[in-house]
Amino acid sequence: MHPFSPMTELATHEVANQPTPLGDYNAFEADQPLKEAVAREAPAWVAEPLRALGAQVGSAHYHELGFLANRYPPVLKAFDRYGRRIDEVEYHPAYHELMKLAIEHDAHSIAWKREGEGGAAAHVAMMYLLTQPEQGFCCPIVMTHAVVPALRCQPELAEWWEPRILANRYDPRAVPAADKPGVTFGMAMTEKQGGSDVRANTTRALPEGKGGPGEVYRLTGHKWFCSAPMSDAFLTLAQTESGLSCFLVPRWRPDGARNAFYIQRLKDKLGNRSNASSEIEYKDTYAVMVGPEGRGVPSIIEMVQQTRLDAATAPVGMMRLALVEALHHASQRKAFGARLIEQPLMRNVLADLALEVEAGVAMTMRVARAFDEGHRDDDARDFGRIATAVTKFWTNKRAPQAIYEAMECLGGSGYVEESVLPRLYREAPVNSIWEGSGNVICLDILRAMQRNPETVPAYLRELEAARGGNRHLDAAIDRLKNELRNQDDVQTRARRVAELMALTLQGSLLVRNAPEVVADAFCATRLGGDGGFVYGALPADTDVEAILTRASLQV
Repeated sequence: MHPFSPMTELATHEVANQPTPLGDYNAFEADQPLKEAVAREAPAWVAEPLRALGAQVGSAHYHELGFLANRYPPVLKAFDRYGRRIDEVEYHPAYHELMKLAIEHDAHSIAWKREGEGGAAAHVAMMYLLTQPEQGFCCPIVMTHAVVPALRCQPELAEWWEPRILANRYDPRAVPAADKPGVTFGMAMTEKQGGSDVRANTTRALPEGKGGPGEVYRLTGHKWFCSAPMSDAFLTLAQTESGLSCFLVPRWRPDGARNAFYIQRLKDKLGNRSNASSEIEYKDTYAVMVGPEGRGVPSIIEMVQQTRLDAATAPVGMMRLALVEALHHASQRKAFGARLIEQPLMRNVLADLALEVEAGVAMTMRVARAFDEGHRDDDARDFGRIATAVTKFWTNKRAPQAIYEAMECLGGSGYVEESVLPRLYREAPVNSIWEGSGNVICLDILRAMQRNPETVPAYLRELEAARGGNRHLDAAIDRLKNELRNQDDVQTRARRVAELMALTLQGSLLVRNAPEVVADAFCATRLGGDGGFVYGALPADTDVEAILTRASLQV
């Protein structure tokens, strides 16, 4: 051996006091709050597909795919080698393998294959699990799932596209949809000058013939954000003589030629880097009107309502993985003579994070059940209408701080890119900004209460079901009722109202369904004022051991 071999003379120390790799685990079986929420909110059949998916998303292999998909982000290929315009995006094989995993497990289609039979709950739980190894690829999965009710506004389009949407075959080829066993969908709504104010859109749609629902139009204009531009088709908005209307834009025209779908550039985003988000232009682009002319927003909102629930679920899945990483590190790392997880202050922080995750799981799964029941129950539909917006607002506001705190539990090793925590932290804001930022969602809550006043009693009945179970919750429900009765400065107070609506819903669900130690600690700190502005301020008499045991990997 060479006298200066790094295996001998240059070795200066033994690696010690470092956690072992997390390794393989079943992300469903190891998650006690999730298993209980699924058993409570969904039929018995839902657990089995989640168990199968959990074994894969918890594996080291799929977590490594997440790193690879971000290390080698998508690349725009506007022209082929001969100079022909093709407007394609190339992805790393890891991205395609993650897409294949989700589609073969029916994450995009289960809600419609088992509609009204627990399919929505199964879908939400699947997205919670899929978000953990990687988040970016979930965007086209969510949009493909969400497009179905919007397409049903135009039955002849749904008849052709829906069987291809529901297929559990992933085909990434850039070929006409008619030649593929399965397809994916995207959405392109916002423009430079309007953003969330889509009524300011300037893209124009001209009919080829008589015009109207189901008829062919030609679009000219731009879209500021179009995610997953390699999807097979998109729902988009454009102006006609009757106002803003909804259209289906395929990547390929019926004659087999490429549609005029010009990708100008890919966005250089803070996070969500494995997912290509693009700026596009339409120029005499083939499109078909979906739903009534001039009613584009009501037509496409069918899709948005579905994506909003997924955007509420993703941050909870990310918080869960961050908590798993923090618990794993703290259970093995020693400092000052003891393992981190044995030290009171660290235990307090970890337990507080566990409360946040469990409350998020309970809330998202309860709203998912409302989606399942809303097909046949008006009260469930009214509750789901407003609870979706409340949940999206709140889980996304909590995720960045929770993920940061988990990162701090790991210290410096959590800050470097070899850890998943930096990627989770960069990803944390995206679901709050997409599908309506915080203020937009709060205004939507107010709008729902004004336009559909029955949503308020439906929501309050859900809270009142826990009346008498915890004094802090009872008092908070009363405060919320006072806030809702007061119509003064209602927009100014919208975030205050949304926050209280979220916390009382989470408290109500935990009081009714979680162990007493979990419910009491949550209500005391989130509703009773016996907490702090940072995680790790649980009261000294909290049974932290019980909370940590419940949150740890159940293997």
